[in-house]
Amino acid sequence: MKSVSPLAVAAVSLALLSTASGAKPKAVDLSKLPPAAAKPNVTYAADIKPIFDGTCIKCHGAEKTKGKLRLDSLAGALKGGDLGKVIVPGDSANSFLVQAVARIVPEDDAMPPADKAKPLSKDQVALIRAWIDQGAK
Repeated sequence: MKSVSPLAVAAVSLALLSTASGAKPKAVDLSKLPPAAAKPNVTYAADIKPIFDGTCIKCHGAEKTKGKLRLDSLAGALKGGDLGKVIVPGDSANSFLVQAVARIVPEDDAMPPADKAKPLSKDQVALIRAWIDQGAK
């Protein structure tokens, strides 16, 4: 069995903690995010779940739960998964979910994976941003 240096363990732990706490990875350029939609009163049930149903639920739903992240319910989305919370209510730019679906993170973290589903449109990302900025309700 190959041993792992304590420094390597510390580096990985720090990276995971940064992501789990909602901190953005250093490589992320938030200026590349589309602005939040102007639509008022965006809700998970009426506006966001239909987006997730079309692209995210195959991997983040009841039948399959990659990274222990469920997006098929408001409670599941707010709970987060293996990386911790991916939504920071009131702060879409620093929500990893938005960064991932806007594809401004490294390709391995971009969602949905390019080989699995069509990326979300800028309008869809903008609506998700508005939902989160309005409190993710």
